[in-house]
Amino acid sequence: MSHISADTSWMNIGNCADQHPSIFFPSDGVGVERAKKLCEGCVSRTPCLDYALVNRVEHGVWGGASERQRRRILKARRQTLLQETSVQIS
Repeated sequence: MSHISADTSWMNIGNCADQHPSIFFPSDGVGVERAKKLCEGCVSRTPCLDYALVNRVEHGVWGGASERQRRRILKARRQTLLQETSVQIS
């Protein structure tokens, strides 16, 4: 089953549209914070983050979230889903 989202129109209007892509794939914490700062107030922030989560993008800053933050979001969602499923079964 493919998770790849086809709609990327939000990329054209994001704060990142006129930035070099390397800014969003930093090699250190300072770079991550700089990239996240560019995401603040961006109209594409939510669809960008959703895209990264749905497509399991492992690298870079997407929707204002670092790789580590996205892993935590996915883990929390899995735990919530498991809890909801557990309640329904009981």
